[in-house]
Amino acid sequence: QVQLVESGGGVVQAGASLRLSCAAFGRTRDSNARGWFRQAPGKDREFVAAVSSTSIVILYGDRVKGRFTISRDTANNTVYLQMNSLKPEDTAVYYCAISKYGATQDVKQYTTWGQGTQVTVSG
Repeated sequence: QVQLVESGGGVVQAGASLRLSCAAFGRTRDSNARGWFRQAPGKDREFVAAVSSTSIVILYGDRVKGRFTISRDTANNTVYLQMNSLKPEDTAVYYCAISKYGATQDVKQYTTWGQGTQVTVSG
């Protein structure tokens, strides 16, 4: 059973950058697609970005395109989310998840989730 651990969240001002990490434990090498979602209080979980096992397929949600970059370090079983030009509306708990069905925006295809990391952007 793979476990995911997110890190890198924090409190920043609008316009700043953060890099989130999602490390996978419990398997020598995680060869599945990985995605990032976020959830603000009182709102549904929102797709942020996804990357396929080989990084050939990369998807972004409309609200983060051009500002966020997803990448993966296969050797270290880690996926990153570089977040630039942060806005107050980016404030949320950010979750990393595994999809066994390839990179997708469909939250139902993700079967393993991390505990989340809080990102707060003050304006």
